[in-house]
Amino acid sequence: MSHPASVPYIEPWLRGTHADTLAVGRAVLHAFDLALEDISKWTEGLTDLEVHAQPLGLPAVSFHLKHIARSTDRLLTYAEGGQISSGQLALLKSEQIGCETMAELLGELESSFRNAGDRVRVLAPADFNTSRGVGRKQLPTSIGGALVHVADHTQRHVGQVVTTAKVLKALRS
Repeated sequence: MSHPASVPYIEPWLRGTHADTLAVGRAVLHAFDLALEDISKWTEGLTDLEVHAQPLGLPAVSFHLKHIARSTDRLLTYAEGGQISSGQLALLKSEQIGCETMAELLGELESSFRNAGDRVRVLAPADFNTSRGVGRKQLPTSIGGALVHVADHTQRHVGQVVTTAKVLKALRS
């Protein structure tokens, strides 16, 4: 999302949005908003071919976009007390492959975040200390731990998208 030079940019967490959601859930929703804004800004102008490129051996932008969308679903499944399904596992295994367009990748991410937003709003009033198990080994976490991690994990991969997009654009010169 670009802003005219005369309008100062205000990060999502300072806009007063998602005020209907308790603080931790609201922070997760703001992380999703910031992710979409940063991804849109930094990938603008990348070609469909470039988003699948691996400059300097870096993972492709397409991988990160699919991974953000799909891991958000998986992490929220754990926060809800579930285990990932065979369908979610199949999507995990396909994150490194594909020939999606940039528009398709952004569409998947936006859809994932819309779905995740509804799920986060349901989880927001929960007792964040409620235990949850992750994966086949049932590694210990909590509802709060999973919610905070989905925000952290999203932003970590957004940073990698931004870096890879900058490298791709620099290599054009």
